[in-house]
Amino acid sequence: MRKRKHLAWMAALLLLVITLVSPLIPMSVVSAADSKNLIYDEANLLNEQEKSELNALANEYGAERQTDFVILTTNNTENQDVQLLTEDFYDEHALGYDKAHGNAVILTMDMYNREVYLAGFYKAEDYLDNGRLQSIRSRITSELSSGDYKLAFEKYIKLSYKYMGYEPGVNPNNILFNGWFQLVVSVVIGGVVVGIMTYRSGGRVTVNRATYEDSSTSSVIDRQDRYIRTTVTKRKIEKNNNNGGGGGGGGGTSRGGHSHSGSRGSF
Repeated sequence: MRKRKHLAWMAALLLLVITLVSPLIPMSVVSAADSKNLIYDEANLLNEQEKSELNALANEYGAERQTDFVILTTNNTENQDVQLLTEDFYDEHALGYDKAHGNAVILTMDMYNREVYLAGFYKAEDYLDNGRLQSIRSRITSELSSGDYKLAFEKYIKLSYKYMGYEPGVNPNNILFNGWFQLVVSVVIGGVVVGIMTYRSGGRVTVNRATYEDSSTSSVIDRQDRYIRTTVTKRKIEKNNNNGGGGGGGGGTSRGGHSHSGSRGSF
């Protein structure tokens, strides 16, 4: 009987874990025939295999969020402002998952000035606001600086996908939304429940200290308080001055009249 209870609680715990973790895993699969080009590598930072893999990833994750995840790299020989360059690219290519000039987020790499700009249009403007785009940019800056472009672009796509899974105004980096944190909490809760059930299913212990103690002959015979020393420790509090490559910026409106969120910085 006790074994059956344990199995039932373990099954319930497993179901809880699956329920918490499953939303973090993208389920859609986009066929090659349905995919479209979302990687515009004009600066030739990637080889053909890397472009193909990134394009497949962008199409797969974009389908889940109904948003185009676009990457643009350019040598910017005309030395155009990176934000204006991004806006014009969106206008001229009529980007959008749902329609021309629709839902899209763009990462633009300006190799001439070594600047990066992220912009979210329509649905992405709401779900990837300035703050979320700044968070994404800060988390890929080190890879961009070291020239690990493929890894940086993968992180950009996956973080954009992840952040768009949270309602606007919610901090997606809150530990309460961390999958591993939720998993640990569910395991702890399950363990506590199983422990309580196990405790209640066993006999109660009725023996304690008083069982063998003679209160008429037991007492405190001596007590002392002895001062030894006082210790004071000083510690310098370090300030974090790392700005993740610097930057900031924000959104705006393209010359075609399309508003967007944004974040820019150097790498």
